[in-house]
Amino acid sequence: MPKVLIVDDEESIRISLAGILSDEGFEPRTASDGTQALAFLREAGFDAAPDLVLLDIAMPGRDGIEILQELRATWPELPVVMMSGHGTIETAVRATRLGAFDFIEKPLSIEKLLLTIQHAIERAYLERENRRLRAAALRAHEILGSSEPVRRLKEQIALAAPTNGWVLITGENGTGKELVARQIHLQSKRADKPFVEVNCAAIPEELIESELFGHEKGAFTGAIAQKRGKFELAHEGTIFLDEIADMSLKTQAKILRILQEHKFERVGGSDTIEVEVRVIAATNKSLEKEISGGRFREDLYYRLNVIPFHVPPLRERREDIPILVRAFAAEFCAESGLKPKEIAPRAMRFLQAYAWPGNVRELRNLMERLVLMTPGARITTDDLPASVRGAAPPGSPSPASLEDARRAFEREYIIAKLREHGGNISRTAEAIGLARESLSRKMRQYRIEAQRD
Repeated sequence: MPKVLIVDDEESIRISLAGILSDEGFEPRTASDGTQALAFLREAGFDAAPDLVLLDIAMPGRDGIEILQELRATWPELPVVMMSGHGTIETAVRATRLGAFDFIEKPLSIEKLLLTIQHAIERAYLERENRRLRAAALRAHEILGSSEPVRRLKEQIALAAPTNGWVLITGENGTGKELVARQIHLQSKRADKPFVEVNCAAIPEELIESELFGHEKGAFTGAIAQKRGKFELAHEGTIFLDEIADMSLKTQAKILRILQEHKFERVGGSDTIEVEVRVIAATNKSLEKEISGGRFREDLYYRLNVIPFHVPPLRERREDIPILVRAFAAEFCAESGLKPKEIAPRAMRFLQAYAWPGNVRELRNLMERLVLMTPGARITTDDLPASVRGAAPPGSPSPASLEDARRAFEREYIIAKLREHGGNISRTAEAIGLARESLSRKMRQYRIEAQRD
């Protein structure tokens, strides 16, 4: 039952309004002046706190405008509807600017009053729900870790997010570039607007223009209806162009035009569509090398690279691994309806020692596998794959000889190259100049498992 606090110095009005609101399903409370109302609010517990305040303007002592200012300063989420028998347009405008939901003149129209109260309470509920969902989204896309590189990254996000500056995020595959993009959006002034993601590497070249700009019916074979593109869907929000270095030069030229002119035409169309979007781009490649190789436009690079971000690989923030491991284990246990699983200390040391060529994505995938495939309540070293068990835990003695060091380096090199080629042994062997049989033999020797993407 919604609670309404009625603040008016006239007892007859308080009694009359309390009776009407009670009949309409509200729970009324009354106060004879602003001081009494403020005292009630300070003392009210969670169950007694009102959902709305009906506040008279002309009262002895502190008037309603002064009380409104204190209410907005102390309880900014509490909706306030002002009442006055001597209202002027100037007073109504001032009250609204100070944060009042609405201004109603006396004698009160009961129908209008009830409608105004209902709308104010509904809007306050929606605002609370939006804040709750936004907080949940922030937690769901939280960047986990407390290492110095992650701390700096979070500080950079907090500074850049409220601006409209375009962002270019670099980093290896699996480091969490999408998480950074989402955090920038969620902490921005556009958080309640669309966040549209485009994986430029996953869209065939012949379809990417249609995906980005949309198309008109009949524009090409299979275009049976008009389609809005990603830029149009992201209007007033954020568009995230992931793996932007994989776009063709032709598409890059069209992207550059949109970024400069904020308008485009759908494929097969002639109408100009204007958009206002914030652009966040990401790549795992060196765009400077792509530019020198003639594969990426230099003018597009400088247009995108307003605020540069670099996401560190997991091997450069090993102290975050226990935090990530426990978070992923808890997540997958909850999703699967399993009891929480403990990570044995020695197993955790091996996880921290491993190089993680696939970064956080590889760690997340492994933790899902361990949670689902480990029968007991404790994940031990024996449950880890051979590639992880082959890593030397922190605190282990340094290699005893140059040969030991060479073997350790060779093992990590092979793991990294396998990951680079998606676990394909033949392509990896060709890339590093070994026969496939020789690479397979070394993989058995070093207890390396080829994990395909």
